[in-house]
Amino acid sequence: MSYQTLLTSLENNIYTITINRPEKLNALNKTVIEELSEAIDEVYNNPEIKSAIITGAGEKSFVAGADISEFLQLDATSGEALARKGNIKVFDKIENSSKPIVAAVNGFALGGGCELALACHFIIASENAKFGQPEVNLGLIPGYGGTQRLTQLVGKNRAMQLIMTGEIFSAVDAIQFGMVNKVVAQNELLNEVKKILNVIHTKAPLAISKVIEAINNFDHTQQGYDFEIQKFGECFSTEDAKEGAAAFIEKRKANFKGK
Repeated sequence: MSYQTLLTSLENNIYTITINRPEKLNALNKTVIEELSEAIDEVYNNPEIKSAIITGAGEKSFVAGADISEFLQLDATSGEALARKGNIKVFDKIENSSKPIVAAVNGFALGGGCELALACHFIIASENAKFGQPEVNLGLIPGYGGTQRLTQLVGKNRAMQLIMTGEIFSAVDAIQFGMVNKVVAQNELLNEVKKILNVIHTKAPLAISKVIEAINNFDHTQQGYDFEIQKFGECFSTEDAKEGAAAFIEKRKANFKGK
């Protein structure tokens, strides 16, 4: 299948999905979300695919967040709808895939990009990878599962600090936090992920799918995600969210007023 914003390849039963908007640091927009949904459907439905990799084009970025220009016209209702649609179409679908989907993070994984990596079954990062949930800088909170998945991986206190400060942290920090499985040189990133997946391919596929299902359901309910989606939508009724998006587009410092 041909995509506008993705490159895909299938080799040795590994389906590699590359988000291909390097001029925009591979930022998520409506087209990327729709095409990622279709690509994940291919993972689900193609029996030749045993596992998948999600990565970003170029050396600078995995996914450097969402396309903020799409936020300018959102209100509470449409903001909630945006988050819910993205979760259903992509993020939850990745997490609940019966086949392993691994994030190969090269460069920036910020906001929705960090959440995309977190939705994968595990993360391998290059030495230049940078992670963060900087939504508070836009008067928002994570809307694609960040408050839930990051907390599960790094713990409540650290997730509180990282999300409330919007701090950008290194791959070395991420592995110390328990968020990333391994850090490798950038030119070895895809080879390392493929090496791990080739080992997994030697195991019983149904057992692998049950491993995913069981781990995903450990102390894990939809309530937290629904609450996050609601609160994400509510952000769009604030003046600060409008100011944050406008300041980003205009390349200036936001003037938040707590309204």
